[in-house]
Amino acid sequence: MPKIVIDPTITRQETDGFAFPLGVYPVEPLKPISGYTAEFESADGDNEADWEEWPDRFMFDVMVTGQRLRSLCKLLFSFLPGRVYPILDVLGNDAYREIDPYIAYELVGIERFLDGVIHFEDWLFEDGLVGFGAMSMNPFLYVFVDEHKAVTIRAGLDLKDRIERSLGAFDLAPVKELTGVDSVAHEHRGVLAPFQQDGSSEPSPLVAEEIVERLTDSWMLQLNIDPRTNVDDQGRDLGYTAWHMVARCFAEEDSEPAVADIIAVADCIENAEAVAVKAVAESPEPPGRPSNGWLEVQLPICDRITPKHAAEMLGKSEEVNLDAEAILRVAWSAAPKP
Repeated sequence: MPKIVIDPTITRQETDGFAFPLGVYPVEPLKPISGYTAEFESADGDNEADWEEWPDRFMFDVMVTGQRLRSLCKLLFSFLPGRVYPILDVLGNDAYREIDPYIAYELVGIERFLDGVIHFEDWLFEDGLVGFGAMSMNPFLYVFVDEHKAVTIRAGLDLKDRIERSLGAFDLAPVKELTGVDSVAHEHRGVLAPFQQDGSSEPSPLVAEEIVERLTDSWMLQLNIDPRTNVDDQGRDLGYTAWHMVARCFAEEDSEPAVADIIAVADCIENAEAVAVKAVAESPEPPGRPSNGWLEVQLPICDRITPKHAAEMLGKSEEVNLDAEAILRVAWSAAPKP
C-alpha cells in the first residue's frame, strides 16, 4: 500500500498551549477557547421523501487542541453501530464549487470506515483541505470533523449524557462561545509531501487525489450533487460549461488501464460523463485498444473549468465556445491505476 508522507517543512503553530492542525493556522492574533456548546434541534425531514427524518437531537460543536483531536474522535466513532454512512468533504478543483461533498447512500461496515480513518489519519486529521465523518440512524449519531478540525456531533437524546461524559473526560467543558481558528483570518493548506519521482523501488507517496479515490471506493461514496443540473455554489444555473475529465479505460479485468485526458462541453455532470464515455469509445487511440470496446471506463476526475482555463489547456488564445455539447480534446497516456 502506498504511504502517507507529511511535508516535513510544515510546522505546527501553537498559541497559549493550544495546538492548531498542521493544515489550518491563524494569520491574526487569536486566543483560542476550547470546550463545547450544545443546543437542542427538533426533528426534521420526511420519511416519504428522499431522505429519512432526523429525530429530536442535541448538536454539539466542539473545539479541542490538535494533540487530542484524534483520540477524541476515535472515542466518538466507537459509539457508532456496526454499519454507518461515511462522509467526506474535499476542497476540490471544480471552478464553480468550493467543496466536493461525498456521502455514502448505502450502509458501510464500521470496520471499513475505521480502516480508512486509521490508514489515512495523518491526512484526515491534519489537512486543511478535507473534512470527514460518519453517521448512523439507529442509534442516531452524526460525527463530523470539518476542514478547520472543529468537531460537530448530532446525537439522539439517549446519547446526550454519554457524549457529555466523553467530552468531560477530555477536559472539555461547556462554554458560551467557542474561539477557534475560523474565528479570525486564517489559511488552509494541504499537508502531504510534494510528489517526487526519484526512481526508488518503494511505492510513491500518495497525493490527495489518490486518497480521495481510494476512500470513495472503500467507503462507497458518491458525489452528493444533483447530476442533472449545472449550478454554482449560489445556485445559479450555468448552462453549458467546459469540463476536464480523466478516464481510465480497462480492456480486461485486472489489466493496466489506458488513461485519457478529456476536455469537453456539457450542461451537467451526467451528460459530461456520457460525453467522456463516447469520446474514448470513438477515439482511434491508444494503440492496442480493444476492437469490441472497453470493458470498463472509470472517471476519477470530472471537474468544471472556466472558458479561459479550457483555452489554456487547449493551447488557444481565445476562450472556447460553450454553445453546445462537444468533445474538444482526447489525449491518451498509459499511466497505471494508483
